[in-house]
Amino acid sequence: MAQKLIQTQKQEQKLQQRLSQQQMLQVKLLEMPLAEFEESIAMELDDNPALETASPEDALYEDAADRSQEAREESFEEQTEREERQDALEKALEGIGRDDEMPETFHADSNSQNADYEEIVYGDTTSFYDKLKEQIGELDLSDTEREVMEYLIGSLDDDGLLRKDLDTISDELAIYHNIYVTADDISLVLKKLQTFDPAGIGARSLQECLLLQVERKPAGWLKTQLKKLFRDHFEAFKKKHWRKIQDALYLSDSQVEELQDEIHKLNPKPGASLGETVGRNMQQIIPDFIVDTADDGKITFTLNRGKVPELKVSPSFTEMVDAYKNNREGMSRQVKEALLYAKEKVDKAQGFIEAVKQRRHTLQVTMKAIIDWQRRFFQDGDEAELQPMKLKDIAEKTGLDISTISRVSNQKYAQTCWGTFPLRHFFTDGYTTESGEELSTRKMKVALREIIDGEDKEKPLSDEALTARMREKGFPIARRTVAKYREQMGIAVARLRKG
Repeated sequence: MAQKLIQTQKQEQKLQQRLSQQQMLQVKLLEMPLAEFEESIAMELDDNPALETASPEDALYEDAADRSQEAREESFEEQTEREERQDALEKALEGIGRDDEMPETFHADSNSQNADYEEIVYGDTTSFYDKLKEQIGELDLSDTEREVMEYLIGSLDDDGLLRKDLDTISDELAIYHNIYVTADDISLVLKKLQTFDPAGIGARSLQECLLLQVERKPAGWLKTQLKKLFRDHFEAFKKKHWRKIQDALYLSDSQVEELQDEIHKLNPKPGASLGETVGRNMQQIIPDFIVDTADDGKITFTLNRGKVPELKVSPSFTEMVDAYKNNREGMSRQVKEALLYAKEKVDKAQGFIEAVKQRRHTLQVTMKAIIDWQRRFFQDGDEAELQPMKLKDIAEKTGLDISTISRVSNQKYAQTCWGTFPLRHFFTDGYTTESGEELSTRKMKVALREIIDGEDKEKPLSDEALTARMREKGFPIARRTVAKYREQMGIAVARLRKG
């Protein structure tokens, strides 16, 4: 009885371990943009002899609706997508550890290998993330610290800053990677990341970003004054109240100019120097989604297959596993070891194919939800038509976790009739008025910029005047909100816009 209990416990532990490994693989593939995903497929084909590419005639072609998703006017709550995901998960759970289940041939995507997609080259194709990961090798890290470091790098925004809360990262590492570390543990690893080049990488705010860069400057008067400025007078600095700063730090006019010249050498977006920022000055961008809008407003989209081949398990390896199952008696130890090796490779190939399939499904479901939410933008291309939309909204619409939506929307692009955009572009905050009406932040910023662009440059409008003009346009927002949006768009106060 005791022996049976121990055996059962071992089987359950093995089941849990394999499930967590599968989850980790799915998360890893989901985070990858298309170019990196292609490389991962190629590497797995090289590493696992049980994984092969399938010819079109061998592939299991899937339903046309699965091959080309049409963004229709329909409620996600009424659809069966969540049930299908649940069924898929239950099947995966049931199949773990079975010897008698072989994977089906998987058709990786429906698009032609010569899919019509836009490729924009901006120079060096080594990604922002790759350049940071190269620097990990210079540190003496434990295995856990290395995994945390890689996760932190993957969590950076395009400008190189980390805006995700450390407690949230701690939860995600536990849920998706079975890595149990506290926010304090992550903070220690983050401090090491902040030593990477370029200076300022991994900062959690603009203030920290500038202070990190100042710390690397040689000791002297300039460094001391810059630290005081950013540490003690950052609000005044953001508002360009240089007279107030000058008085607080007892500076002469020439010293203020010297400080300003040095500040111009700092980079508020250190990620830009590594090639993945809004300007995309060094990045090779291959869209993950191709969105098409017909003349009648009908919207369809497909996943860009790129160079991803169809995948299947090698028939020869399958036959070896079958031979082992059907004729275990009388085998030599050497033969058994060879067949066990084959089974291990078959299981790994099956898991990889399932993860690829799950990635495709998650991408399709998420993009469909985004198009459904931002339909008017995809029809007209007018940025002002982007509706308030948060990660939470798409998570609720699809039934997926917020962290999953975050991974889908990070480093991925959609080619539309109006240009190629990062998925993050379609997420915009909302502003709720006193009457309870929710307005799009993006739409308000467009309106605010139009007002400022059209103002008399000899008599630029104050924030109070801008607030009044915004109200006239139907945006009843407070003056402090106008000031906040103006600062976010990098527009100076009225006195600095004159002339």
